[in-house]
Amino acid sequence: MEGRLDRAVQKRQVLFLCVFLGASWAGSEQLQYFVAEETERGTFLANLAKDLGLGLGELSSRGARIVSDQNTRFLLLSPLTGDLILNEKLDREELCGPTEPCVLTFQLLLENPFQIHRAALHIGDINDNSPVFLDKEIPLKISEITTPGTTFLLERAQDSDVGMNSLSNYTISPNQYFSIHVHDGGEGTIFPELVLDQTLDREELAEFTLTLTALDGGSPPRSGTALVRILVLDINDNSPEFVQSLYKVQSYENTPVGSLVVAVSARDLDTGSYGQIVYAFFYATERILQTFQINSTTGKIYLKGELNYEAIQSYSITIQAKDGGGLSGKCTVVVEVVDVNDNPPELLLSSLTNPIAENSPETVVAVFRIRDRDSGNNGKTICSIPHDLPFVLKPSVENFYTLVTEMPLDRESHTEYNITITVTDLGTPRLTTQHTITVQVSDVNDNAPAFTQTSYTLFVQENNSPALHIGTISATDSDSGSNAHITYSLLPTHDPQLALSSLISINADNGQLFALRALDYEALQTFEFRVGATDQGSPALSSQALVRVLVLDANDNAPFVLYPLQNASAPCTELLPRAAEPGYLVTKVVAVDRDSGQNAWLSFQLLKATEPGLFTVWAHNGEVRTSRLLSERDAPKHRLLLLVKDNGDPPRSASVTLQVLVVDGFSQPYLPLPEVARDPAHDEDALTLYLVIALASVSSLFLLSVLLFVGVRLCRRARAASLGGCSVPEGHFPGHLVDVSRSGTLSQSYQYEVCLTGGSGISSEFNFLKPIAPNFLRSTGREAE
Repeated sequence: MEGRLDRAVQKRQVLFLCVFLGASWAGSEQLQYFVAEETERGTFLANLAKDLGLGLGELSSRGARIVSDQNTRFLLLSPLTGDLILNEKLDREELCGPTEPCVLTFQLLLENPFQIHRAALHIGDINDNSPVFLDKEIPLKISEITTPGTTFLLERAQDSDVGMNSLSNYTISPNQYFSIHVHDGGEGTIFPELVLDQTLDREELAEFTLTLTALDGGSPPRSGTALVRILVLDINDNSPEFVQSLYKVQSYENTPVGSLVVAVSARDLDTGSYGQIVYAFFYATERILQTFQINSTTGKIYLKGELNYEAIQSYSITIQAKDGGGLSGKCTVVVEVVDVNDNPPELLLSSLTNPIAENSPETVVAVFRIRDRDSGNNGKTICSIPHDLPFVLKPSVENFYTLVTEMPLDRESHTEYNITITVTDLGTPRLTTQHTITVQVSDVNDNAPAFTQTSYTLFVQENNSPALHIGTISATDSDSGSNAHITYSLLPTHDPQLALSSLISINADNGQLFALRALDYEALQTFEFRVGATDQGSPALSSQALVRVLVLDANDNAPFVLYPLQNASAPCTELLPRAAEPGYLVTKVVAVDRDSGQNAWLSFQLLKATEPGLFTVWAHNGEVRTSRLLSERDAPKHRLLLLVKDNGDPPRSASVTLQVLVVDGFSQPYLPLPEVARDPAHDEDALTLYLVIALASVSSLFLLSVLLFVGVRLCRRARAASLGGCSVPEGHFPGHLVDVSRSGTLSQSYQYEVCLTGGSGISSEFNFLKPIAPNFLRSTGREAE
């Protein structure tokens, strides 16, 4: 008998090996590997790179990792070599219990590009567990009238091993009354049955003990023993019988502890102690004993521990009903656990890319997997993210999802995104899990510096001190870090006459502008240039702004008298007819001021005169006129001192001296005659000729000087206007000021000046002044130098 069992075990071992190898060769979509339990840590299992046809180091470059619903601490992947290494010893009984085959499934996840390969690790059983009887002593009562050949079902032993290493045979110690028959209970289970070989005689032997031995099919085999204590009874000819041989019930996994599961019932036709039935579990595993309990009198089965559909879906319980005479009957109770939606979905993040460059195209941000331990609709899930985000979810195989950018991101609008991933199952009620991923957006230099103004107008007073701060320009950059660090610089000017580097400097860090030297309004009223702002990104971006500098005038020039000239070699004398009426125009003082604005508004004032009441000066135009008729008592010669003052703060002034000679008329020579006698008629003709020539010459020269002066002023004004200079204020001038932007002129009859020669004698010769304009131009040139 033992030989037949050994051959059966060997056949089962060969069959399992063939089936396993066939499954390994046939599984083209799933990698299959095998390892025996209790294999030492660090054992090489397989080379995944070779099995997948990948090159050396390709697993590392593609971000390979092991992902599994079960505990992945048992496996270790070397990305460089592709070797799959056993990281811990495996205990098949702890991992799978009685389940056969014991398979540890996992996935190989490749991130770039995204790819998943399924694999399974089969854990082979070794004979490391001996058969064990839960009860070390098995009591048995047998009536003495029991006929030979009667069988008595004994408690079976338990062996945690499976397959050929599981329980395979029972033996009993040698005796003359009993033998052991191994009964096949189905599903790979065997029960020991005690067979009565000959009739018992209670008077000869009322009680005796046998040793029951359980053997497994390992090599070498392991065994476990229990004592069978047999008590010979008197007659009991009816065994208990259950109303149903099979009870099937369903119980929800959230059923409270202590609830009634099912009630079994058996009956016995005997009376007395032979008819009293006691209910008990028969061949109950430790898990059944922890989960259920039975009332030995009523046969009601109650829930002792919590049910968990995800751990065990059904229980098969054998119930024994035994009467007082030792006879028993059995039934089977099958408890099916009904799943309820008590497990919320789980989000398992496999990889996360953070931060994301703002100009990146479609990029995989995260790879994650959804798992729900429930079944049916309770285990089906829906995954979503908010619709107002530039991201999209893409489902993949094996409940994997990828979170991908839908468009290039913009850091200037959003520096980070908080993405809430919502996972909802389809159970009743629905359970929801949320997981938030924070994605940082890194900056790219995609924004050029922007000036706060497109153009800047700065004002600086002339005669400023060197290195004077005249203003600040400012630019901002929407980028961050070095991409937003701005450097300011002066850009080359297109005007070759403008030496910008000698006029202005700029602080490269803060945009402050400084005047390098003192500016002169009379030489330079305005100038403009461009300033650049450049960031430190790669490549660098820049922008420009126009800066216009207006030099403000200071009252640093005194009025300059054009007429009469004060530096002439001979004093100038104005002629006043004695018969002049009041208001007669004696002369007009012409003066200019190189300043501008109110600094160039001039007023005239008579400071001192030989005859104070005889002459008046018009304050706004410098005309010297008589205020009354001349009398015989008035002196023939008058000296006038005039003050020309501008309207600056403080004001500047210049004085001019006028010599006025009272004559009876322009037709009579008034100058002293030479001592040599001359013909009066000849002298009168010569004087008339000289007078005409003098008048024509002086008028021509004076007119030419005025035209030259006006031309020079107009040219300067045109140049100032082209450079954005300040214009003369419009409106009504004060009554005591004169607008020197226009050149005043004398009346037609006074567009020349006559100077009498010095000396005591009377002469008929006239000395004419040199042209006014050339002297003025030379004097202004010297001042400019």
